[in-house]
Amino acid sequence: MQFWAMVAHESDSGIVLTRQQVDEKSLGPGDVTIKVHYSSANYKDYLATTKGGGVVHAYPIVPGIDLSGEVVESSDASFAPGDLVVAHGYEIGLTHSGGFAEYARLPADWVVKLVGLSPREAAVLGTAGFTAAMSVQALLDHGVSPDAGPVLVTGATGGVGSVSVDILAGLGFEVIASTGKTDSNDLLHKLGAHDVIGRLPEDPGLQARPLNTARWAAAVDSVGGSSLAYVLSAIHYGGTVAASGLTGGTQLPATVMPFILRGVSLLGMESVNLGIERRRELWSALGAQLRPRYLSTLENYAPVTQASQVLRSLKGGSHSGRTIFGVAGEF
Repeated sequence: MQFWAMVAHESDSGIVLTRQQVDEKSLGPGDVTIKVHYSSANYKDYLATTKGGGVVHAYPIVPGIDLSGEVVESSDASFAPGDLVVAHGYEIGLTHSGGFAEYARLPADWVVKLVGLSPREAAVLGTAGFTAAMSVQALLDHGVSPDAGPVLVTGATGGVGSVSVDILAGLGFEVIASTGKTDSNDLLHKLGAHDVIGRLPEDPGLQARPLNTARWAAAVDSVGGSSLAYVLSAIHYGGTVAASGLTGGTQLPATVMPFILRGVSLLGMESVNLGIERRRELWSALGAQLRPRYLSTLENYAPVTQASQVLRSLKGGSHSGRTIFGVAGEF
């Protein structure tokens, strides 16, 4: 079997993403062979196609940490030809050929059967939307309810942030969306944000305080760094923050004061290696009670052959919402 793929090669000048024909040997080991309908643009895909990105150990590799499509062959009884599925995380697109190809072959315990979502909708969600669902569910599991007060979402125009705004608003929360993109107010209000504010802290030049006036009952943070530190300092007593991002830096310039004086909980969201049973439960919820209302509003579309250009926009900070790559029929 020969098919088309976008393959990342290492050269002296950097990593080059090339359209080429590959054969079945490129698929790697696995129980489930999938005809890929869609992949999507993630920051980790940008790193995989960037020299020194640090996420790929050996090239060439077919990137694409997210993929959705249709099962064409399975040696595992859990899946049958025709099943619509999604897969993301684990080693997909890093050491194991990913979604930027017409076909992928994966271990069965990396694959989720879709319920209540189409492959296109699943691609719009992808890793980012799944992480948003993890974050919202974590707040719910910690007892955060709409009557507790406003909930903050940082990095609100990004993948995790925008889906979080949509889900939280749909559940009845008063959502405060924080973003540095001044032209995004209309989008965020359409997703359900009650109010839109700028990046946090509002005045980064001021010395950080261990505690600030309590403003929010909870938060979904996809930024990290000094922004997360400020958010922690302004959470209500007993509040919860679900954190998954580091675009604002990996250091957390905070004190223990929010934790020991206000009982704030900081929850880390890690979606890459989450066990498959919990992963399948959350995907089922994304097709039902956690289903975002405005997925089509968040969607940008590009053929997978344009992946290089799209991924560069992730680094440049000009990207909003979720870009999906059409794979089937786009080579």
